[in-house]
Amino acid sequence: MSKKQLRIGTRASALALWQADWVKDELEKRYPDMEVSLTKIKTQGDKILDVPLAMVGGKGLFVKEIEEAMLRDEIDIAVHSMKDVPTIFPEGLALRCITEREDCRDIVILRPGVSSWKDLPLGARIGTSALRRKAQLLHIRPDLQMVDIRGNVQTRIQKLTDENLDAIILAAAGMHRLGYTKQIGEYLSVKVSIPAIGQGALGIESRIDDDETNALIDFFNHPESDWAVRAERAFLKRLEGGCQVPIACHGTVEAETLTLTGFVSDCEGVQCLKKTIAGSVHDAERLGASLGDDLLFLGAGKILNEVY
Repeated sequence: MSKKQLRIGTRASALALWQADWVKDELEKRYPDMEVSLTKIKTQGDKILDVPLAMVGGKGLFVKEIEEAMLRDEIDIAVHSMKDVPTIFPEGLALRCITEREDCRDIVILRPGVSSWKDLPLGARIGTSALRRKAQLLHIRPDLQMVDIRGNVQTRIQKLTDENLDAIILAAAGMHRLGYTKQIGEYLSVKVSIPAIGQGALGIESRIDDDETNALIDFFNHPESDWAVRAERAFLKRLEGGCQVPIACHGTVEAETLTLTGFVSDCEGVQCLKKTIAGSVHDAERLGASLGDDLLFLGAGKILNEVY
């Protein structure tokens, strides 16, 4: 190994820094003579905190500035939450590794005295800004009131009290990584709330032509997570969706078989489409695109056009 330094680009939120520090620690363990540093970068998504992401629109709200820094050779790699990563990359950059996935489920933090979200009273106030979460819960409980909440994990947990909410929905992975597991009231089955594309996995982005760096980081790639997440992303790409539409997809791998469930809905959870397919892990991206085609055939295009 000749490389003596490696610069990691990351957002500055507590969760992003946990993720980047984990990558840094793993690199230092593997290459004890290499100096690994973090470069904190503020993205557009970090600056806009008073508007739901679905209203901001656009793709890459949490990655664009980091990618620009990489193109300027200010950083060598970027560590992202996979659910934030667009399906198209700037010329010269690519998704090199997908790490082993954490628990990809959504969780509920409940107000004191309530043991399950199903027991919440009529018209209960639920905090979440994710359209896919809203749509899936409203499909089961149309009486619920959905309240937009933004900010980092700790800020959103605090809003349970500050905004007099009955429950908030967050990702299990972030709660686990930040040490908030004890605050989780309930895990939502993927049959109730299909996760966001890539939820729970980290992605490491790099310059395509940086062979030395790419060779150093390839050990991070986890094949089963890679197959599942790349299939989910192919589904998303086929539907040309982002965080501003209610789209979800969840892949699981057993032996050499990939099972993939896709979901498209209107914002109220009234018109919902869901389908599951299975095939070889070696056809992961083709499976994802095929599932997207299946839902388009069932009417997903019309639903999404009305959302847009």
